[in-house]
Amino acid sequence: MKSGELVPDDIVIGILEKRIKEPNSKIGFILDGYPRTVQQAQALDKITKIDAVIRLSVPEWIIVERLSNRRICSNCGEVYNLRYLKPKIEGLCDRCRGKLYQREDDKPEVIKERLKVYERQTHPLIQYYKTNIPIIEVENTQIDTPPETIIEKIMNELKKANVIKS
Repeated sequence: MKSGELVPDDIVIGILEKRIKEPNSKIGFILDGYPRTVQQAQALDKITKIDAVIRLSVPEWIIVERLSNRRICSNCGEVYNLRYLKPKIEGLCDRCRGKLYQREDDKPEVIKERLKVYERQTHPLIQYYKTNIPIIEVENTQIDTPPETIIEKIMNELKKANVIKS
């Protein structure tokens, strides 16, 4: 992760398979950033059926800006963002007063490398899924767009594709 590489397939697939078998996954689940390769998609097909792919398009500069401002409490794991969700006291967690830190993979140079790796590995997935399931395309080009706005767009598109009921 420090160098921008992604977690190996066998580890992710094992974790995913175990998690999908838990009772609260029976009503549905969302996978974020997975699968990222055709091989992973094929492995996922053996585990479960996917109803739709949500493709969120965001300019690189927004991704770098958001992730590089993320901070995490070293004690309780609470997540902050120096731009959007600031702690009351700089560098300290509001909940437990633990020290906030930046993950190694949240540094701009590592984020950019992660994005290159992700794009290179993920591009063939669009072709893989294109003929089998709906691909929901949602774009965000504004850095200050609230997450709720994007969720609403995604939900509307899922309804239009008859993946979820109104």
